[in-house]
Amino acid sequence: MTHKVHPYIFRIGQLRTWKSRWFNMKSLSTYLREDTLLREWLAKKLRSFHMESIEIERSPNVLQIILKTSRPGMLIGRGGEGMEQLKEDIKKKIYKIWKTVGKEPGKRELKLNVEEIRSPETHAAIASQMIVDDLEKRIPFRRIMKQAIEKISASKEVHGVKISLKGRLDGSEMARYEWLKRGRIPLQTIRSDIDYAESTAFTTYGTIGVKVWIYKGDVFADAKKV
Repeated sequence: MTHKVHPYIFRIGQLRTWKSRWFNMKSLSTYLREDTLLREWLAKKLRSFHMESIEIERSPNVLQIILKTSRPGMLIGRGGEGMEQLKEDIKKKIYKIWKTVGKEPGKRELKLNVEEIRSPETHAAIASQMIVDDLEKRIPFRRIMKQAIEKISASKEVHGVKISLKGRLDGSEMARYEWLKRGRIPLQTIRSDIDYAESTAFTTYGTIGVKVWIYKGDVFADAKKV
């Protein structure tokens, strides 16, 4: 049998970096648990804002969360009301996470940074979420796949794209696997810039898994794509 490797992890240290950028030997397990639960909660809470990634940085007295989204205006809200409310919700969630292990989170400054994603259709995480939204609206899956392929391939920086769906497509009795591909997807080449994401659509017939691969060319030592 083949051994599958996550395209993001496969390129850590070469083209990618960690989404949690900190190190603390004494509180490693506690902070790691906090990062994992906080990221899962934020991904679910901010699902409608089409998040590309949620990155976390720590210093002794500061917890900084970087939210990369294609809809920054909706997230920030009028006069920054959305950000202030989100910050309060995050503080409450952190307190609950620490309370389960019988500890206090301590006094730390919480900083939220929102970064806008340009050309959202060329980012796998956002593209997969767009497909999920269409599936939950009961649009035929073949039309969704073809439209997504066309939209993603329209960008000049995209050299290849692959989309796969798995589940009870169109409400069929038996689950099946369907995929569509255009261009090249060199998964075994470390220097190839492969953006990968997976999402889950919750329909009345059950869940449908969505996977998206986007190939944006090769990155060499001079950091230029060809």
